[in-house]
Amino acid sequence: MNRRKLLKSAASAGLAAGASGLALPAYAASRPIKIGFVSPQTGPLAIFAEPDNHVLNTFRKQIGDGIMINGSKHPVEFIVKDSQSSSNRASTVAQELIFEDEVDLLAATSTPDTTNPVADQAELNGVPCITNDTPWQPHFFGRQGDPAVGFDYTYHFFWGLEDIVEVFMAQWAAVSTNKVVGAMWPNDPDGNGWAHPELGFPPVMAANGFELVDTGRYQNLSDDFSAQISAFKNAGVEIVSGVMIPPDFTTFWTQAAQQGFNPKVVNVGKASEFPQAMAALGDRADGLSVEVWWHRTSPFNSSFTGQTSADIADAFEADTGAPSTMPLGFKHSLFEVALDALQRTEDPTSPESIAKAIGETKLDTCVGRIDFSAGPVPNIAKTPLVGGQWTIDSKGNPHLDITLNLGHTDIATTAEMRPIG
Repeated sequence: MNRRKLLKSAASAGLAAGASGLALPAYAASRPIKIGFVSPQTGPLAIFAEPDNHVLNTFRKQIGDGIMINGSKHPVEFIVKDSQSSSNRASTVAQELIFEDEVDLLAATSTPDTTNPVADQAELNGVPCITNDTPWQPHFFGRQGDPAVGFDYTYHFFWGLEDIVEVFMAQWAAVSTNKVVGAMWPNDPDGNGWAHPELGFPPVMAANGFELVDTGRYQNLSDDFSAQISAFKNAGVEIVSGVMIPPDFTTFWTQAAQQGFNPKVVNVGKASEFPQAMAALGDRADGLSVEVWWHRTSPFNSSFTGQTSADIADAFEADTGAPSTMPLGFKHSLFEVALDALQRTEDPTSPESIAKAIGETKLDTCVGRIDFSAGPVPNIAKTPLVGGQWTIDSKGNPHLDITLNLGHTDIATTAEMRPIG
């Protein structure tokens, strides 16, 4: 019996008690709302979770003693679990949140390794769930989603592979190269999605005249990329692209220098998204390019706190002493959407009512407008994606410039794309 059936059985028992004249506890009007949150706070993906505590504290302070739902004030409790950067662990802690903590809503972020197993558990057990920070195809199709049907309880917002293909190819085209691209795609949900022969990079690259050098899927946390580097050198690769966890890219890029491999363009998702990872590379990070999903200059405000994107970045940096990162905006927006849906819910004790409110979301957040009715498939809302490039200043500090804004001219560019070196 899943969680939804258990709740329905309990509700039926309550109705029977009422019919027999017994007094029912009047707890529903003000009972706490529990939000379970899963993210990779340890392990190789831990860099994605750096904004967690700050964002949660921001929302706790703003919420105060509760939120209004259908005329009654409800306290809000956040219960946080560490996925340890493991899909199996993410699934396990999602079950704990559902059956032990009895959360009303699940939330998760940070790559398919976290979002997919959490959403799967939510859907299986009838618990509303909101996720982001995974391209929508690896999330939706990676969970065997059917575009004709969709899901009942799980909703996700982020950009898609079609967006990052467009951004990356525009970055490649902005630099004079031989159009030979070496792919670094791992054997994980992201890598397999990006490498998909129909939905990923390969068909679009071929249609636009780029030659693909693909050495196959490698295992995460590899310590030797000599084979890939040798293949790239032999094929005359001048562009390297992929989706790598930070430790793997550091290993690859260090070994590339040792072996004299110097491409003109390198844009790698995940690893190149973080100033901390770029700072660790020193001058080797200068000129690396990346997709940009949120930036302190993004022209969007928080629906819950009223902060601009710059305000959100400044508050994080003042609180932690660390530079702001792309996940900061998406962690903030995740709880914007969650709390907005809860405040519109007719019955906060009903999973179906909460899921219905999530599905009806049309909200302007700090990462842009979230509208689940707009598609491209059921339960998915898309967010803007632009392109950026890193510059390392004289003090060794990394700065991310916006170099292209195809289709999103409201997000201003701050520099032109340039070749590495």
